[in-house]
Amino acid sequence: MRVSSQLTDGVFQVALAAYVIFSPEQQPSPSAIAAALAVVLLPFSVLGPFVGVLLDRWSRRQVLAWSNFVRVGLVALVAAAVQLDWRGPALFGLILVCLSVNRFLLAGLSAALPHVVEPEDLVTANAVTPTAGTLSFLVGLGLGSLVRTAYVAALGRVVEPHQFDANVGVLLTAAALYGVAGLLALRIPRDDLGPDYDPDRPAVREAARHVAAGLVDGLRHLGERRAAAYGLATIGAHRFFYGMSTVSLILLYRNYFHTPDETDAAFAGLSIAVLVSGVGFVTAAFVTPVVTDVVTQRTWVLTLLVTAAVTQVFPGALFTEPALLVSAFFLGVASQGIKICVDTFVQTHVDDAYRGRVFSLYDVIFNVAFVAAAAVAAAVLPPDGKSYAVVAAISVGYLLTALGYARAEGLRE
Repeated sequence: MRVSSQLTDGVFQVALAAYVIFSPEQQPSPSAIAAALAVVLLPFSVLGPFVGVLLDRWSRRQVLAWSNFVRVGLVALVAAAVQLDWRGPALFGLILVCLSVNRFLLAGLSAALPHVVEPEDLVTANAVTPTAGTLSFLVGLGLGSLVRTAYVAALGRVVEPHQFDANVGVLLTAAALYGVAGLLALRIPRDDLGPDYDPDRPAVREAARHVAAGLVDGLRHLGERRAAAYGLATIGAHRFFYGMSTVSLILLYRNYFHTPDETDAAFAGLSIAVLVSGVGFVTAAFVTPVVTDVVTQRTWVLTLLVTAAVTQVFPGALFTEPALLVSAFFLGVASQGIKICVDTFVQTHVDDAYRGRVFSLYDVIFNVAFVAAAAVAAAVLPPDGKSYAVVAAISVGYLLTALGYARAEGLRE
């Protein structure tokens, strides 16, 4: 079910990117891309702490099924909006609602995992499932691009381009695939995924009211667990610089490497860059456990931060497509490798009673840092995304993060 749902997420986001950023009518600015990223990511941060309250009270099988079924209707509405050529706040609001539902699905999958594997297999399961989800998402991106290309070719022979947007066909395909994912969830017995019955569990309203207080307690506990706290600070800094690099990459493919009328070529080029970065993610998932058997996780984090700093300047600052693909790969390795280590820091240094709240804070840091980076990029990047000063700032930022992390860990010891 995870594979089918996250594959469909990839198909869905192909259509969003093509319509919002790579539409022939659009000449996207850094601020427009920042707004799009905020719509995609902020629901994860705002809803995350409250979703857990509901997932501990509702049948998780039902949550997984209905999250997909609800998205069938929502994505169909997005398809209608695209066909009607909606833009601006109305479209973003509809996309925001659609993406918010995804928070229930991803959190539900994580919460249900202990119900489907033995306790001694949880570590392996936690390593395998995110990788499977990432691979599925990447396959979905590729599938969505193929579907879009097929629609463009077919529609060009049947109707005028203004009569039916190819992105509508991709969105309708995604809606159908979400329906398939929901049906797959219904194959699981209703009570097999929990939650377990607890007569002392507070009511939903009471639990939701105490979410903020619980997060403050989690933050206080995190302050006493410095290894985890330094890890979260490090990944927050990394996500900021990674976000600036991402906005620059989008603008380069849309406005620097291609002319405004070469939208299909620009979209194809960016899709390849995303896939190469995804290969870096998968590579990190395989390499990190092997490397951290030889060196400490802290040493590996420092190595990845320095690698990111170096590859941003060379070959990244050459501003050619092959150079950016190399940079994207190594940034993907660094991003996923750092996350794996920080996940482990939180799991091993935070008490179980606080772990859920700390992971909620982690979720907020992870996404808000990325959105903040997009906002800063909107202010400092030129429309074509090419800026030697910004590349230098990102590289220096990674180096300073590495130095700060090394110093903090050295003082802790």
